Amino acid sequence: MEILHIEATSDTPKVRLDSISGTFEISQRCFPEDAVGFFLPIIEWIKNYSKTPNQQSNFNFKLEYFNTSSSKQLFKILMLLEELSRNNEVVISWHYHKADSDMLSSGERYSKLLQLPIKMVEI
Repeated sequence: MEILHIEATSDTPKVRLDSISGTFEISQRCFPEDAVGFFLPIIEWIKNYSKTPNQQSNFNFKLEYFNTSSSKQLFKILMLLEELSRNNEVVISWHYHKADSDMLSSGERYSKLLQLPIKMVEI
């Protein structure tokens, strides 16, 4: 499966989805003008990956900030990962800075909504 790599811009995150190396990461700042359009290829990639996934998938969310419309798209991704976890091992790590209680709260909120634990990682 081809690597999906999107470089970060001033308002969109860095994305690296690589099933060969096992690197699945969304990081930096996330407030695209068109969140649905930005996240569409990411969601499609994950749907395709789910057809023949690795035995274990480790997804890392290392976001500094995201807006409300991005929050909805991130939740769609997490729901796909929850579905993937029914037949495969999926580990989700939600990274946050020690002083950023909002990002910690967001990760905890997502974790409560899913039947898949999210590991909180303080950096």
